[in-house]
Amino acid sequence: MKPHHSPSRRKALKQAALLGSAAFLSPTLLACAKTEEKKLGIALVGLGNYATVQLGPALRQTQYCELRGIVTGTPEKATKWQKEYGILPAHSYSYETFDRLRDDPDIDIVYIVLPNFMHAEYTIRALEMGKHVICEKPMGMDAAECRAMIAAAKKANRLLQIGYRLFYEPHHLEMMRWAQEPHEGRIKLMETSLGFDMARPGLWRIDKRMGGGGALMDLGPYVIQAARRAAGANPVSVRAQGYVDDPELYKGIYGTYTWQLRFPDDALCNSTASFSAYIDRYHVAKGHHYTELKPAFSANAKLSLRTWDGERTLPSAEFQQATQMDAFARNILDGTPVVASGEEGLIDMQIVDAIKQAIEKGREVEIGY
Repeated sequence: MKPHHSPSRRKALKQAALLGSAAFLSPTLLACAKTEEKKLGIALVGLGNYATVQLGPALRQTQYCELRGIVTGTPEKATKWQKEYGILPAHSYSYETFDRLRDDPDIDIVYIVLPNFMHAEYTIRALEMGKHVICEKPMGMDAAECRAMIAAAKKANRLLQIGYRLFYEPHHLEMMRWAQEPHEGRIKLMETSLGFDMARPGLWRIDKRMGGGGALMDLGPYVIQAARRAAGANPVSVRAQGYVDDPELYKGIYGTYTWQLRFPDDALCNSTASFSAYIDRYHVAKGHHYTELKPAFSANAKLSLRTWDGERTLPSAEFQQATQMDAFARNILDGTPVVASGEEGLIDMQIVDAIKQAIEKGREVEIGY
């Protein structure tokens, strides 16, 4: 099968780099670009841990968007958020009143922060209301859901971003730049891995119906993206293995997933995603030359680039999500393409689907795009 390449990858890299580092360092830089003196309103749908610990605080630091609405099924959460963020009761919704967002002119963007099995439904409903949407990863439960979400965005003429905060993070952008530079040779080997000891009874992420596949769905997109973006191309095939280290916790899914992606030029990436043990590493090698982030993927971890000849740290935002959300707001205001687009989310889910097939079949599987 012919591998899928992104013809605008270099252009996207430059756009993301501008928003990911220069804009943070100099707020006046983007203000000089064509802009409106306006902030777009965001409504968070789902007020769980990620919204509470990451997105809410990040929205205190955004330049082009702000928190104006919430959707929650817990009245106590609604009261707390109204008080903490100054949200008017008129902009607080339950899941039963979700569709009333259609008539709320203060809400421009709906951010879906729900369990995985609800992503497609609520993304499509929000798009049909005429709202722009950010959907947390994984984009959907499978590639078919992702295609339906992309189609809904096109039909509604609205923009769709996936919550890929690292698409705009300066250290990851520098890894991508170095990896694709030809003067030091081509990539021979990569490792992209992320894992936490976080599985526990009742966690929806390890419920097959709600999460779809544990660490593969929750953490897998990060490490898949890193490999794709470093290679500047998409993998053509995958071998994969799954391991259950606690049968009482993992029912119908694995605690740890490992896989090997093969790229068109025969570059290889070894990856792990686990809910059973800690690992957080992004390594790209060209012969004895290499660049590495460790930690690499954890939200708001202190990052530094390690290479064969030294180490350096790049300035970056306190909350990576602030840069991500501001980039989306600028896309809306300026009419520019979304870097962390639904199409990117679809590619990642096609690879996730292939990993599941490779485990089931016990052999190398070609990835269909």
